Amino acid sequence: MSLSQQPKRLLYRGISVSHEAARTWCIKFGPHFRNVIKKREPKPADKWHLDEMVVKINGEQFYLWRAVDKDGFELDVFLQKRRNKRSATRFLSRLLGSYLKPRVVVTDKLRSYNKPIKKMCEGTDHHSHKGLNNRVENAHQPTRRKEKCLVKFKSPKSVQLVLSLMGKTRNIFAISVGRYSNSAELQRIKFQEAKEIWQSAATELLCA
Repeated sequence: MSLSQQPKRLLYRGISVSHEAARTWCIKFGPHFRNVIKKREPKPADKWHLDEMVVKINGEQFYLWRAVDKDGFELDVFLQKRRNKRSATRFLSRLLGSYLKPRVVVTDKLRSYNKPIKKMCEGTDHHSHKGLNNRVENAHQPTRRKEKCLVKFKSPKSVQLVLSLMGKTRNIFAISVGRYSNSAELQRIKFQEAKEIWQSAATELLCA
């Protein structure tokens, strides 16, 4: 659920909150929900797609690095000021700290990827081709639709926290459910599984 949808859906249920309140909740509770989902989400495929997109925050340009697997599961997003070798190394370090080394990595033609992937992912096939990276380009679309909202964020830190939560939530409520790839019965089962994950995270907060 996006930040713009949350107040409207709560208002429908008789709860009136501002967009700022919803943003604050994401920043405060987002890391907990993200971590719970990450622990219980399925193991990613061994083919990764990496890409970066430009976002502006308070008029300042940043690069949002994103990694997804071949099925569209978002592995990580990482907001950085640069798009160079050092930034690529930092992003790969985050990924390899959480997931096993992939069999294949697909990127665009950004040369900053070449040496970090060769050094840190020895034995991994690296395909550098713009046309092969549609999977991660599609994953950028929800963020692109929220670019007007991103301008209103108060800091890069809040963007990182909120987008990380959005990606993990989309993993279980959209990608796993498989609106176009699974039968209606399987979609219902997957949706119930996603609800259980979300509810368990909420319960942990209440009991903390």
